[in-house]
Amino acid sequence: MRVKTGIIRRKRHKRVLKAAKGFRGASGDAFKQAKQATRRAMAYATRDRKVNKRRMRQLWITRINSAARMNGVSYSVLMNGLKKAGILLDRKVLADIALNNSAEFTKLVEAAKSAL
Repeated sequence: MRVKTGIIRRKRHKRVLKAAKGFRGASGDAFKQAKQATRRAMAYATRDRKVNKRRMRQLWITRINSAARMNGVSYSVLMNGLKKAGILLDRKVLADIALNNSAEFTKLVEAAKSAL
């Protein structure tokens, strides 16, 4: 007696079509196109998780640089001064302080300047 793939195939198709829900055209309802589209979507998602981390770091550095220049130092000088002063804050926290608490950021800049 041979084994047919009816239930398994249906299950696999349903899983792929559920993942492709909302895709445009045949990619959303035809299995073959949905399979290709979801594979591509997963590849983009994997790539963009890394790209998102890169973009956030870029944004933090831009914010820190802008706030540092308002206080009369460049980004690289500020980071070097903070390192020498023993202030070990990451860029995410520094950017948040620069954006939301400029008085505290000015104190950090002064500490960095005095350490140089």
